[in-house]
Amino acid sequence: MEHQTAGEISTRILDAVGEAVITDRDFLETLMTGVLARGHVLLEDVPGTGKTLTARSFANALNLDFQRIQFTPDLLPSDITGSNVYNEAAGTFEFSKGPVFANIVLADEINRAPPKTQAALLEAMGEQQVTVDGTTHELPDPFFVIATQNPVEQEGTFGLPEAQRDRFIIKTAMGYPDRDGERELLDRRAGRAEQSPSVDPVIDGERVPELQRAPESVAMDERLRDYIVDLGRATREDRRVDVGVSPRGIQRLFEAARAVAVLRGRDYVVPDDVKWIVEPVFTHRIVLTADAGVRGTERSAVVQSVLDSVDVPAVGGAPETEGLSARGSPQGDQ
Repeated sequence: MEHQTAGEISTRILDAVGEAVITDRDFLETLMTGVLARGHVLLEDVPGTGKTLTARSFANALNLDFQRIQFTPDLLPSDITGSNVYNEAAGTFEFSKGPVFANIVLADEINRAPPKTQAALLEAMGEQQVTVDGTTHELPDPFFVIATQNPVEQEGTFGLPEAQRDRFIIKTAMGYPDRDGERELLDRRAGRAEQSPSVDPVIDGERVPELQRAPESVAMDERLRDYIVDLGRATREDRRVDVGVSPRGIQRLFEAARAVAVLRGRDYVVPDDVKWIVEPVFTHRIVLTADAGVRGTERSAVVQSVLDSVDVPAVGGAPETEGLSARGSPQGDQ
């Protein structure tokens, strides 16, 4: 699929989801970046902001199978992956698939389950397969996890281990809608007889892998690749950081930046693509020192400091103002 075609389809998907979900466009574009980059997305937000509707709307627009898993303290790993069930008629054990066997899986409130159950998703997210009783079962293609977690300070939550956080290409937040958005929610609620907003398929589900392959052929200048590496290494040198961004995190930024370029309908990456997506890719991978934690340091502040300290390369062939210069209003080719 050509990059311009992939960008146009992505825009139509975002428009369709935006009609049903009242949220910021940047948020939807960040999620779409995760879809294009074949990654998984972690959302940290309070309940009631519309995360389930967002995930379901993306599944409808992409014409993909959707499953929601509600994580609770008593959820078992087999409740996610499935288990072998004895068939009395045949006299054999048969594998009964769990809800993880879907194209888009919403792992709701993932940090309310104990770590052992959270880890049940690790193999699925990393290898696109699950192993039950020594037998490996392939998951459908495409496979995309949207996990939500409550803020860690809320009661009854378990922090995600570093290895699991690192599996998510992006961590972001949906946030509250603006005043007009909340007013529109009331208007929708008042019209009980009217059908809830729905999203029609924008693309055939079988073409989604083709859409996801578009970033693979996006060009990135050597100087931009150096820039990405320097950004990742700079996080490890910050005195407030105990564990910086891993090599995997650097690779994920490379993949996400190319996905952003496709979202803009381009076949090449500009520096602003990297700058726009670096915070959602890097923030959740950073572990602060104990002293920084006591002082209330934000991981996002560390990423911003890194952005300020690393020189942006002058890459020719594209205006520096294309894409998004910050996590705000679109510029250039929007």
